[in-house]
Formats: sequence, structure tokens, C-alpha cells
Amino acid sequence: MPYLIFEIIYFEPWESLFMKIVIIGLGTIGKTILKSLSGEGHTITIIDDDKDTVESLIEKYDVFGVVGNGACLDIQMEAGIEDADLAIVLTNSDELNIFACLVAKKAGVKNTIARVRNPDYRQQIIAIKDELGISMIVNPEKETATEIFNLINLPSIAQVEHFAKGKVLLVEIVAEKGCKLIGETLISLGKKLTSKVLVCAVQRDGEVIIPSGNFMFEEDDRVHLTADASSLNKFLDEVNLVKSPLKRVMIVGGGKIGYYLAEELSKKKYNIKLIESNKDTAEDLAELLPRVTVIHGNGTQHDLLIEEGIEAMDAFVALTDIDEENMIVSMFANKLNVKKTITQIKSDDLYDMLDELGIDNNVSPKNIVANRIISYIRAIANKRGSNILTLYRLVNNQVEALEFSARTNEKFYNKPLKTLRTKENCLIASIIRENEVIIPNGNSHIQLGDNVIVVTTHKNFDDLTDIFE
Repeated sequence: MPYLIFEIIYFEPWESLFMKIVIIGLGTIGKTILKSLSGEGHTITIIDDDKDTVESLIEKYDVFGVVGNGACLDIQMEAGIEDADLAIVLTNSDELNIFACLVAKKAGVKNTIARVRNPDYRQQIIAIKDELGISMIVNPEKETATEIFNLINLPSIAQVEHFAKGKVLLVEIVAEKGCKLIGETLISLGKKLTSKVLVCAVQRDGEVIIPSGNFMFEEDDRVHLTADASSLNKFLDEVNLVKSPLKRVMIVGGGKIGYYLAEELSKKKYNIKLIESNKDTAEDLAELLPRVTVIHGNGTQHDLLIEEGIEAMDAFVALTDIDEENMIVSMFANKLNVKKTITQIKSDDLYDMLDELGIDNNVSPKNIVANRIISYIRAIANKRGSNILTLYRLVNNQVEALEFSARTNEKFYNKPLKTLRTKENCLIASIIRENEVIIPNGNSHIQLGDNVIVVTTHKNFDDLTDIFE
């Protein structure tokens, strides 16, 4: 008999923005999603075949739980799948995830998300996902590789997110030595720079600051700002942060992320060396990636890295399965003055020490996927009354950047922003009006039909009205 400890609570779709969500598979990513969703008001049921995991998560979060095989109809029915709004299936088995979504859809769930990681399934699953009852596919390794590719392709940037279908970029830069931001305030910069960007948040010594006009930049500040692509390039040039293109890339770790990254880079004619410790995997990669130099060896060994020319590399990417190894080899690459070093970090406990160790560019597959799924959930809520189009969580989830649709008349429309009172730690970062990107000042205004990007340390905003006093 399955172990059952919950009662079903049903919300009709028109009664609330909150949803009934079933999460199947509580591994690292499942727990991250659960943590991200907790406190947002949704009714959440978890399914896992590990009784201890289910019981511990029930105690930690306000959720219901069922112990059993999440692909079994009986288990799903006990979890109330037939009237759930969303099933998120994140077990370690692609096949089980696909089958569980098919079962859930047949049982009546409205939307499903499946984790599918195997590169062999990539094209087939996209082609037939509708027939399988899958609303959205997430591939943590592929999406992490894409983020790393963007960081290599934009060497001056530490992180980049896209709003308004790519019209607006939200980027993170580091105020390195020689950067003309250092020692300037927002007011003084406004008088010196001709590029139109808006500084949204600054991370300094673990603290997140939504800056005012008198805020002064210091060396090593991590600065988040919004701009369109042309303005961003002009800004980087004005503050002396333009870096030469990266051509030579070394990747340590030939797992799925390493494969996807090397494949994407090789299409753009980068010169790539990929080091993999497992001989069979290295041989397979050499066959799959004919444009990539694949080396069998331990990529954490000093002599091998030197022998393979790490000192001549423009970029170094550490993708082993062990965070500490990634950190050590990244620090070694930094010491050799590799222009850009990117480090995979899985453990949240290590984030606070990364800045101290000089590890500026890091990626976390679980957080990347959590962001995508949370954005998808907000998109569903958008159809039910929420005005959120896009959501990103930044700075280890301390800051939210949200794109709102101004689609219903409000009393604050058509009034200068300087006359409106926003809540503390809320900043209107951009206004998109038809095809125009507006970096707002005090005289700017919001009007019906605009999309508005807001950066805030507050959580769970659902509407543009939430940001005003």
C-alpha cells in the first residue's frame, strides 16, 4: 500500500491565481523547484518513491505527499492528478518522465513538464511532445550549455537574460580594475555617459543594493543593468569593459553539458579542446564531435592542463561533477590569466565564497531549470489574471526581474514616474512600447499596452499594481 498523508483541495481555475501542482521526483532539481514554489500560495503535492524524502519535505514545506512510483496511475490519482493544473516530472529516468506525463495527461492534468536529458531523444521528443501529452520539455544540461555559450559569445558579460522577445537585455557585469564605473555615482555617470542604460541592482560583499542616485560604484561590484543591444555595446565601450572576442576554449568534463557546449561552439568555428577522464566517453565524444579536439585524461591535473595549453586559452570551462574540483581548476585558470573562466557549481552552500575566490562566472543547472519552470508557471497564471510575462531570479534568488503587461486601465497610467510612489527596493527598469525600448527617467510614464520590466527584492508580485504604495 502506498503511504498517503494528504487531503485534496481543489481550486476552480477562475477562483484564484494559485494553482494545484504535482511534483514527481524529488532529486536535486525537484527540491529546488519545490523550494522556489514554496510560499507562493500554490497547493503542492509531491510524489517520490523514497519515504524518508517525502516525510522530510512535508515537514519542511507546506505540502502534501504520496510515496510511490510517480508513473503509476493509482499513485497519481491518489495525488489528485485529475484536477491538477500542472504536473512537473523530474525523476532521473527520461523514459519514466515521458511515460508519467502521458499517464497524467490521460488522467486529466491540464499541463505537464518533463525533464528529458538524453541527447538521443532531443529531436524525436520535440516532434511528438504534443502526442505524448507534454506541454514543456526541460533539459538542464542543454540549457546550461546554452547559457555558457552566451557567456563565451559575450565576453564582457557575466550573465545575460532576455525580455520582450529579445528587445531588452538584463545583464550582469563586474566592475573590474580599470572600469570607468569605479568611483562614480549614478548621478555623475548620467552626466558623462551618452549610452542609455539603467542600473537595476548591485551585489557587493553578499549584499544586494537597489541603488539611488548617490550610490557610488566600487571595484568588484557586480552590476545588473538593462539596455537594448546597441545601447549595451556603447555603454561597455564608454566604461572600458569591451573585451576582444574569445576564440580558443578549453572544457574540462565531457558529460552532457560538455557535449552540448562543445557541439554549439563548434558550429561557430571556435577552437575547442575538451578533456574527459573516462576513456570510453572520450572516444564517443571524439566520434560525435569531429571539429573538437577531445583528450582522454584527468583535467584537474596541473601537468596535463599545461601540456594542453591552458595558458594560451581565451576561455576555460570547468564542468566536472565535483564542485570543489571545478573551483580549484578555475582558480588555476584565473592565475594563468585566462580571459574568461566559467565554473559549474551545484551546491548552494558554496556561492557565498565564490566572489572571495575570484570566481566571477558560474552556472547552476538546477537554478537555470528552476527559473524556466517558475517563468512557465507565471505564464499559466498570466492566462488566469496575472500580468507577468517573464520572470528571472537573480543573485542566488535574492532579486526578481519581472516583465509585466499593462493590459488593464490603472490610475497610475500616463503620470510621470517621479510623481508616483513605488515600494522600497522596487525599480522600473524598462518600458517597451510597441517596438520602442524606453529606459525610463522621472518624466517617463506607463500607458495601456506597454510591457514594463521591474527589478525588486520583494517576492511573489503578480501585477504591476503591486509595486506601488
